[in-house]
Amino acid sequence: PGAGVQDRVASWISDLTILHELTERLGRTRTLNDALHETLRAGADLVGARRGLISLAPADGLGPSRLAGLGLGRADLGQLETVPRGLEAPLPGAAGEPAEAVHGDIAHEDRIDPRHREVAARLGFAASYAVPLSAETPGALGAAVWLYDDPRQPDARQRHLLALYLRQAGQHIANRLELSRAHAAVAAVHEGLLPSRLPPAAGVRLAVRHRAGPRGGGDFYDALLLPDAALGLAVGGTTGAGPTALAAMGRLRAGLRAYAVMEGEDPVAVLSDLELLLRLTEPGRSATALFGYAEPALRRVTLASAGHPPPLVVGRDRVDFAETGLSAPLNMLACWEAPSVRVELVEGETVLLYSDGLLLRTGEPMDRAFARLRAAAEAASPATRADPEALVDHLLKTVLPDLERPGAAEHSEDVILLAAHFC
Repeated sequence: PGAGVQDRVASWISDLTILHELTERLGRTRTLNDALHETLRAGADLVGARRGLISLAPADGLGPSRLAGLGLGRADLGQLETVPRGLEAPLPGAAGEPAEAVHGDIAHEDRIDPRHREVAARLGFAASYAVPLSAETPGALGAAVWLYDDPRQPDARQRHLLALYLRQAGQHIANRLELSRAHAAVAAVHEGLLPSRLPPAAGVRLAVRHRAGPRGGGDFYDALLLPDAALGLAVGGTTGAGPTALAAMGRLRAGLRAYAVMEGEDPVAVLSDLELLLRLTEPGRSATALFGYAEPALRRVTLASAGHPPPLVVGRDRVDFAETGLSAPLNMLACWEAPSVRVELVEGETVLLYSDGLLLRTGEPMDRAFARLRAAAEAASPATRADPEALVDHLLKTVLPDLERPGAAEHSEDVILLAAHFC
């Protein structure tokens, strides 16, 4: 009897160690997708399966709904989506454990739907084990299914360990879900505060690329038609991140548009008025801004900058930064003041305005980041330089090649590229 007790105690300790390691690994995931895939990997280890999927469908109806797979391609997941659901009642689990659906031998089960059997044969799995996912809030999250290559089913110990693990995993997924929703809401507000489209302007072709940081940075851009067939171009940003920075950015952009319509031909006056607005409405916040008054018929842009990186002029025969002069950001000194500069262009040249996030996300000192941007423009082919859409894509991929990879969103800086190509 003593040896039996020792064996049981050793087994419990082993099980607790396994669960501790798996939940620690789960706790290190930071995104919803990572949490879903880690849950699938851990569950596969616990029940001895090789493949699996999670169907996420929160009960509150707020989404997002998605499929995450382990060892399954996109086409495989698409086929599994065609398997009818709700045709067979799940079996009750042990006391305190979730209900489960066990198909130990799909090819020989009479009550299984023919479509289920067909997809199983096509994908090469012979058995499946499914359990629901849930958390205190929002309740039901969806279901997790693990697939076996041969007829089998998990034993009682495996099911019990999986149930214990899923109690933690369900809540962690719910937390990542809430964070994902918050990020999506901030991104939607951010996009709503920016232009819904670029205006058509005679003599100029416009293109823009915008990648927001995960916390909702305060960067903005604008392009608006002005009297006398002129065009206003602007890029800027407020300090901080999150909802307050977005609100400040919205007020700043709205103010800039109003001042541009009233006195856009004098960019210094526009930024001076903008600083007064910032000083009155956001006394503890600074901002950078670059405003350009473009005259397409004359191929000329008059620029004023408040602590913002200078525009880059890209043409067939030159790639140069426009010297806007050194200036402090708005609301940093007793009174902002800086001269404007006039940039003369020829047919086929492009003026590129960008956020400082384009430089900061390189992780390099600013002088090297500027050199990287210029080298990327110089490497563009003549056809790319003549097409503003192709040019902004080329610069984004060349300067920040890892921008779209997983984890790149951890950088808080927004990235904006606004190109005005003079025909």
